[in-house]
Amino acid sequence: MFVKSFRIYNMNDIIVVDNKNYKRELYGIKIFTSLSFICMKTPYFRKASLPALFLLTMIFAAGCKKSTPAATNSVVAPTITTSGLIINLTSTTAQSGGTISNDGGAAITANGVCYSSTNHTPTISDSKTSETVSTSGVIPIDFTSSLNGLTAATTYYVRAYATNSVGTSYGSVVQFTTSTSVANVTATVSTLAGSGTAGYADGTGPTALFNNPAGIAVDASGKIYIADSYNNRIRTLTSAGISGSLAGNGTLGYNEGAAATAEFYGPSGLVADAQGNVYVADFGNNVIRKISSTGIVSTYAGNGTGGFSNNTVATSAEFSNPAGVAIDASGNMYVADLGNNVIRKITSAGVVTTFAGTKTAGYVNSTTGTSASFNKPSGVAVDASGNVYVADQGNSAIRKITPAGAVTTIAGGTSQTQLLNFPAGIALDKQGNIFIVDEGGRIIECTTNNVLYYLAGSLNVTGLVNGAGATALFNNPQGIAVDANNNIYVADQNNNCIRKLTVTVTP
Repeated sequence: MFVKSFRIYNMNDIIVVDNKNYKRELYGIKIFTSLSFICMKTPYFRKASLPALFLLTMIFAAGCKKSTPAATNSVVAPTITTSGLIINLTSTTAQSGGTISNDGGAAITANGVCYSSTNHTPTISDSKTSETVSTSGVIPIDFTSSLNGLTAATTYYVRAYATNSVGTSYGSVVQFTTSTSVANVTATVSTLAGSGTAGYADGTGPTALFNNPAGIAVDASGKIYIADSYNNRIRTLTSAGISGSLAGNGTLGYNEGAAATAEFYGPSGLVADAQGNVYVADFGNNVIRKISSTGIVSTYAGNGTGGFSNNTVATSAEFSNPAGVAIDASGNMYVADLGNNVIRKITSAGVVTTFAGTKTAGYVNSTTGTSASFNKPSGVAVDASGNVYVADQGNSAIRKITPAGAVTTIAGGTSQTQLLNFPAGIALDKQGNIFIVDEGGRIIECTTNNVLYYLAGSLNVTGLVNGAGATALFNNPQGIAVDANNNIYVADQNNNCIRKLTVTVTP
């Protein structure tokens, strides 16, 4: 609506307010201001035109009111991702799941996974699972679903879904193929050395005694090295179960020199290089030690003071309770610096840097390593391509760091302690499969095609029992290693022994 030659009649005088078209809601205030000025300057108008001014004010005020837009609906569909892992895959069963990272502003009414062998983008109109809906209101929501009645040797497509009052959202599609036989992966557990009693003695099988073994490694020849933490020694073990002592005099301390007189303080993770040298994360001394192939112990990195500092001279850097070590093909070392919540890198030239993480504990993935965060990382392993894998114990996760420093989560997470219960150690076989030991008492494999298997042990059930699969029991296992023949060795800490797993894979 436009105002055209609006006039105020007062006796015989006429005032033309505008003589051209104005849009009322834009110019009403301007017109009223002009009139007010005229009336205030002219006493006659100040008295006679007040009713007209009031009327004009009302007209323009009504015209200037803008309509209030209808309230927008802020509720949207949920945000969900599909787990990249397929769990315990057999010929007829599998497990998948997802993470709801945003409920969209409304309660989740249904969630699960949908799957199909024919539809490459399955929906809830296909086969689906329905999980109990979380009512805690805590985000993220992680869930795992069991898929039963599958067909052997068949490719399936699966994705997670979540529904609220707005609609259903889907995660990305994950593809897997069921095995041809009923059992795909089985593991048999035996005790290689140790009797369950804490002590110190070299011997064969049960006559050997250990005291809280924490770390374990295997060299190219198949020799096994053990960080016998409470004995403050580095021990050796053959594949036949014959034990020996490599370094340490049994006294808690920090002494260099000949292996037999050297001292350690709660040694943890360890690794052997291709030249026969052994490197030890000397947890209590806050350093990385080197045991040369000739039997001399020295400090490889760290100055013995617990702290957090990098340096171009390795022995001037500071660590805080280093727990795990790994070496890549170029001779660079990676350290799980547990007390600092970071992964450190020591180049072959002895330069110490922070490879990933910040000193503050957290759970953040990032394209930049030093923007990511970890929580008490306890184990590391590195593959042939230079990717570093981390047992991120405090986050119950396995993390991956690319050579460029990008950090992602391979498995688990802070709300998935049933999937991974505080992983303590990690190892890779020559094919790149990941083997994990968690403090809940399980030995786990994550294959290169993203299938996770629980090889042995039962969650939060302790004991010293040999046998197959979940019938075998462990007690706070800490270290894990894999030899060239794919035998798995575990430092079963609270059982004071070394366990061996033989894995059988059925196509």
